[in-house]
Amino acid sequence: MFRRLMGDEMGDDQKAERSPRAPAKALTARAVDAAKEPGKYFDGNGLYLRVDKSGLRLWVQRIVIRGKRREIGLGSPDLVSLATARENARRNRQLAYEGQDPIQLKNEARAVPTFAEAARTVHELHKPTWRNEKHAAQFISTLETYAFPAFGNLRVSEVTSADLMKALAPIWTGKQETARRVRQRIGVVLKWAMAKGWRKDNPADAVSLALPKVDKAVEHRKSLGYAEVTGCIQTVQASGAGLSTKLALEFLVLTASRSGEAREALWSEIDLPAKVWTIPALRMKAKRAHRVPLSGRAVELLKQARGLSEGDGLVFPGTIKGRPLSDMTLIKLVRELGFPIDIHGFRTSFRTWAQERTTFPREVAEAALAHMAGDAVEQAYARSDLFEKRAKMMEAWAGFLSERRGEVVRIA
Repeated sequence: MFRRLMGDEMGDDQKAERSPRAPAKALTARAVDAAKEPGKYFDGNGLYLRVDKSGLRLWVQRIVIRGKRREIGLGSPDLVSLATARENARRNRQLAYEGQDPIQLKNEARAVPTFAEAARTVHELHKPTWRNEKHAAQFISTLETYAFPAFGNLRVSEVTSADLMKALAPIWTGKQETARRVRQRIGVVLKWAMAKGWRKDNPADAVSLALPKVDKAVEHRKSLGYAEVTGCIQTVQASGAGLSTKLALEFLVLTASRSGEAREALWSEIDLPAKVWTIPALRMKAKRAHRVPLSGRAVELLKQARGLSEGDGLVFPGTIKGRPLSDMTLIKLVRELGFPIDIHGFRTSFRTWAQERTTFPREVAEAALAHMAGDAVEQAYARSDLFEKRAKMMEAWAGFLSERRGEVVRIA
């Protein structure tokens, strides 16, 4: 019915190799199902079905690759049909004809990681560059929540725009900011895959065009009116919170600094006689060192904090030795005391006070927040950090918080 070369009939593989490239009768699907006796059942063009004495059945292709005769396993006929085996054999012959090595290509394809594996690798690569552990944790946790269930088990080379749509569409309008960040983080992983040579495109660049257009939601940090800040500080001071927490919060308000900048402050950064706190570039958002003028009240707070350090250099140590206060410690405290705000919002309170209650120029207030005012050209020429003017402003802010309100504060 079909050509079968038994090992005992041919004697050895050399006899099998002398068989015609295309036997008189190629295999049929029925013949494949019926092939149970040990031997080699040839289909032609190097493809044959091998049946071992153990009963194991396997598609095998004999092929010449770059001048060398090789054998390629193409899977079990229980899983790979005759038609599929023929197509795979044809593709291999085409690759070999073009000078490529189908075996090498197959091995390289197996080495391509899944999207989930690639994401974890990228996460570890980028972790040292992120400003804090919270940001690093959010990168992988959002992908685990929204991307992995949709296509985490696909090889990173196989992820398509349709896969991204599946992950992003359910949250695109309801969780705009989260969806935007997930899309951006997926894009980072796929760009890495492109750099590795596993992809030629990045579906994340275009997928937003296929999703519904939504107005970008601007969610401002919750803050207090500047007239309410003193009341908040007084409430915190009267609470049962630890001294380090109380001092850190008021110091953060007085210096209009970011939470991480204040909580992670080191004594080596502070010059009390000169009343200057120099935050190194490594801990600044803009990656530029920032000098903070210290008001008289800020200096008093630092003197109170002198005995808190346990040799680790931290100005405001947390409950765990060697670790600063956590951001959650501050935000949980103020919210439990009845102030539904974000710690970052105190910077807004300061900025609004400077705008509404003083005549300090805008660029001085922006410099106090470590913001770059003006366009690129203006920034290139404005080299001063306006320290002396900012020192007057921060002293005025401290005075306002000490209940000396009512009058517009003017530059002396």
